[in-house]
Amino acid sequence: MKIHFQGDIDGLLSGLHELQGQLGIEIDLSGVSVTVEQAAGDIQVTWQEGRGAIRYEEPIHFFRALGLLLEQIREDKEGTITETPQFSYNGTMIDASRNAVPNMSLVKQMLRAMALMGLNGFMLYTEDTYEIKERPYFGYMRGRYTQEELREIDDYAQQFGIEVVACIQTLGHLAHALKWDPMMELRDAEDILLVGYEDTYVLIEQMVKVAAESLRTKRIHIGMDEAFALGLGRYLIKNGFRHRFDIMNEHLGRVLEITDRYGMKPMMWSDMYFHLLKEGTDGQEIEGDGISADAVAQIPKGVDFVYWDYYATEQRSYEINIERHQKLGSDPIFAGGVWIWGIMSPNYGKTWHNTNPALMACKKHGLREVFATAWGDNGQETNHLTMLPGLQLFAEHGYTAGEVDQERIKARFATCTGQSFDDYWELTYMDETPGVTKDNMHSSNSSKFLLWQDTMIGLYDKHVEGKLGEQLAEHYAKMAVRLQDAYEQATGDHRLIFDLYVKLSAVLAKKTTLGLQVTQAYQSKDKEAMEELATTLIPHVRELVDRARKAHRKLWMTTNKPFGWEVMDIRYGGVLARLQSAEDRLTDWVEGQIERMEELEAERLPFLFQSPPETDVVGQGHFYHRIVTASGLSLI
Repeated sequence: MKIHFQGDIDGLLSGLHELQGQLGIEIDLSGVSVTVEQAAGDIQVTWQEGRGAIRYEEPIHFFRALGLLLEQIREDKEGTITETPQFSYNGTMIDASRNAVPNMSLVKQMLRAMALMGLNGFMLYTEDTYEIKERPYFGYMRGRYTQEELREIDDYAQQFGIEVVACIQTLGHLAHALKWDPMMELRDAEDILLVGYEDTYVLIEQMVKVAAESLRTKRIHIGMDEAFALGLGRYLIKNGFRHRFDIMNEHLGRVLEITDRYGMKPMMWSDMYFHLLKEGTDGQEIEGDGISADAVAQIPKGVDFVYWDYYATEQRSYEINIERHQKLGSDPIFAGGVWIWGIMSPNYGKTWHNTNPALMACKKHGLREVFATAWGDNGQETNHLTMLPGLQLFAEHGYTAGEVDQERIKARFATCTGQSFDDYWELTYMDETPGVTKDNMHSSNSSKFLLWQDTMIGLYDKHVEGKLGEQLAEHYAKMAVRLQDAYEQATGDHRLIFDLYVKLSAVLAKKTTLGLQVTQAYQSKDKEAMEELATTLIPHVRELVDRARKAHRKLWMTTNKPFGWEVMDIRYGGVLARLQSAEDRLTDWVEGQIERMEELEAERLPFLFQSPPETDVVGQGHFYHRIVTASGLSLI
């Protein structure tokens, strides 16, 4: 489609050129006439009698409006669409610290989709995955971003009016940086910086300097969450016991001195203050929520608090916590979550149940800034692209005063990504399986533990024995067929997403009950069945696993830096090696070279006791090292 834009679009042209191919448009004087006007107020998009008009305030609103206009033209719907932006900042935080560091191609792809969604905030969560030239071990062999790469990301985002904010850590979550000998002197606990130590603040200044010199914005996220061992490690040895609320205040004060020197406006996760306020500044328990005026007065000023919550399902719960944060002196920034962490596939059901009430609460209380986190806990097994449906949900809330319409989300997703929303939603059924409650609210993740668990040890076999195992195998066989259809419809890197899950489903259709079949054949002394397993099924499963590994590797190498994939290779390699060992052990038993296989004689116990009773019967397994063995992978 050729379009002739009339109006002052000079500042939008570079972004338009980046989106032309994705949208299937061409800027041409002979094209459809579209008048563009920048003015304060609502977004207005009009399609009438073969002519279009866009009125917008911020550049990001123009790109959203462009997508809306194209939908009107292609659907031949005349009229005017008016949208009122609900937030001044709405976007995402992508985890680049859990082994998978998004490469330039993926980052730019995400930014283009965000532009059409109307999302104007982009954070890269980097614990140590950015370059500090004075610290060669900081992010060593972890795929860290150079300052040049950060500037490239910032420049690209600027074309669409997207603000790139550094999201770093200045207290905790720094285990990867602090494990190296040159950095150990900065440790309090394993992952926490030593507060009060002057070299700690030299490091923090180097961190802030990188952000200040690499990105346009004057805002910075300084982290400081979940530092629960603060003051209880080397700090305790050096200084004796001190109330940690006081330690936290002193450290924050020092960090704010640094951000002030660089003209930066910081934000930080709020959870540590709520954790420490409960202790009380005098060591006594404070009644209620612990937010007394005296305590609040002691917290250093000049920082915005980020309220993160991806768990509650009731709007009132979010409202109560927003009100608690307001007692700290200002409206919080809200951070929700697109559930892609600790799992092999996205959990959209839980994402929807948590996000809808959260953002309704934010709008009710007039919060102006929100963003969606997408963590990568336990190795980023789930690709960042799978967060896109959740970002569409955040986007539609950002331009809708009330609740959002699910069908509208689907249509917008097609425009903003070029992909099928329903096909992406199929991925949630990798874990929302038979035996799991609707929308998987207990975060069962059978696609992960059934892939990684050992055939001969079977720590999850008790959870899938009997009829349920057969249902799961059938479920995954059907998933492979459905996802093959999605693969054939997808385009670009999205095809790699579906290719992985087609192959993973094929693995799980055969591997889910493999350990149970081996154990049953052994216990019934059925050597004929055991020989069939050893010579046919196990080699077949091994081949399927390797196909999945290669599909996963191609997806990773296409969208991420290569660093970190070695962990996934080790995990897949472990499955392959253990399947070979299983084949060898079974063959030895069949041939009479061994009389017993003790591992198959051991009683299978539930990995998790089901408490409360309504918890999903399939179970949960978020950590690889606990799924694969009851022994220790790396113990001293």
